[in-house]
Amino acid sequence: MPLEFRFRHPVPVRFKDIDIGGHAHHSHALVYFEEARWAYWREVVGRGRPEQVDYILADVRVRYHQRVLYPQTLDVGVRVSGVGRKTFDMVYEVLGEDGTRLVSGASVQVAYDYEAARSVRVSDELRRVLEAFDGPFA
Repeated sequence: MPLEFRFRHPVPVRFKDIDIGGHAHHSHALVYFEEARWAYWREVVGRGRPEQVDYILADVRVRYHQRVLYPQTLDVGVRVSGVGRKTFDMVYEVLGEDGTRLVSGASVQVAYDYEAARSVRVSDELRRVLEAFDGPFA
């Protein structure tokens, strides 16, 4: 069953993304996810400055469904799919301009205190914001 994405973010495919095969290099899927994740953090969570990012990426999975071609603007959906004690999970869907599913994936973020250089609990405030937008979580 496909997931619903309340949050979607446009990301252009840049000429520099294209490899010798004539499509976006496989590594750029992570950049498309990152741009949408940052927009989510800024617009949904309300933390719009780089120093307000209080997580680190712990794990990421990518699935390629179709080639990503230039030029086009991708429609990247992102949502939080779960919140744990110190982590939260996000899922992604990248659609082409014609609505074709090109890439999908998931990532795990760890709540992190950069000054102390250690993982921390997901704050109650952040949990409330994430659950209000994408929850409830099982």
